[in-house]
Amino acid sequence: MSKANLSDNKMSATCSLSEELMALLPQTKESFKLDFSEKVEKSVVILLHQARELFYEGKMNECLKTSETIRDYSWEKLNTGTWRDVDKEWRRVYSYGCLLKVLCMCFKTDDIGEAIRVCDMGLLMGASILEDILVKVVNVLQKHLQHGKRPETKIEELSKKKTKSDHTLAPAVKLGTAVPILQCPSLEFFRKNYLVPQKPVILEGIANHWPCMKKWSVDYIQEIAGCRTVPVEVGSKYTDEEWSQRLMTVNEFISKYIMNKNDIGYLAQHQLFDQIPELKQDICIPDYCCLGSGEEDDITINAWFGPAGTISPLHQDPQQNFLAQVLGRKYIQLYSPEESESLYPHETQLLHNTSQVDVENPNLIKFPKFTEASYQSCILNPGQILFIPVKYWHYVRALDISFSVSFWWS
Repeated sequence: MSKANLSDNKMSATCSLSEELMALLPQTKESFKLDFSEKVEKSVVILLHQARELFYEGKMNECLKTSETIRDYSWEKLNTGTWRDVDKEWRRVYSYGCLLKVLCMCFKTDDIGEAIRVCDMGLLMGASILEDILVKVVNVLQKHLQHGKRPETKIEELSKKKTKSDHTLAPAVKLGTAVPILQCPSLEFFRKNYLVPQKPVILEGIANHWPCMKKWSVDYIQEIAGCRTVPVEVGSKYTDEEWSQRLMTVNEFISKYIMNKNDIGYLAQHQLFDQIPELKQDICIPDYCCLGSGEEDDITINAWFGPAGTISPLHQDPQQNFLAQVLGRKYIQLYSPEESESLYPHETQLLHNTSQVDVENPNLIKFPKFTEASYQSCILNPGQILFIPVKYWHYVRALDISFSVSFWWS
């Protein structure tokens, strides 16, 4: 193909992308609403209006510079103090800055990968604007992403090399400690025998029809979400001193942590299914959640994706939990809240819900009461869902490359 034809194809693709993005936007600048409370400084609101004017006038260079200024300033606001104290209005400002920057980039350059990264930052750090337009923009961008931007090393090739090393022997579940297993119990039976008395149980046959059970694999996740930027927890467990969080693409995470035996990293994400709706479409909220007092919108859905050896230290959560295993196996130990004194919770407020004890290698000189704590245990296999009652202590270790989905409900 000649250089002229390549240039024409590139221009045609850019025009097509621009047209698709414009179709997502309000047709006039007046309908591109920018309403903010007094919590956002007037000078910033003026900058947002200027960026909007510049965009609709086709002045992409000036709009790009203005949107970058908006992003930089609002980023400082997002990173001052604790996250819970960040006002949602500033998160919306950041999202608008990301949106305008992405739009200008797509009219000026073919770096779709970078545009997707900017969108993901808006989805992770910002707040919903214009009816979740950033999600819609990413969907359009992904369709135009060149296949040549995928990593050179194919996951299929890596998988063949590492199949044996990513599968470890499961610990023995001691007689009398095994969590009971039920096959599709009725709502009333589950409520009476497990929810009300707050007893753990494994449910089978509930998730058989979920699309994820047939579709999900490491390759599929790479195909659907490989170019997406996500926060990754680096380290085998969050209580380690060297534990940290980093932003990287799913492709980078899979290459570095899923397929590299020497490093441990964990994709533990409370926003993943909102950020990547294609994955959310493959799961279902268990019917048993309707027995709670909250609404369906109040249910928090979490993703847990990592290599063999990843550990969640013994801890407790403030809500009921259904832990659904999709890929791989996990070894789990559970302790009743009545055993709390023997589990030595951290004294600091930040880790008060986490035990100081290394469950599989306890220091019994330092924590002598731990031997008195009774527990239940299980190997959670693909297709099984574990009910973990509220405040129940649980320790989790991945035995294989593992993808779990948890549903926190009240």
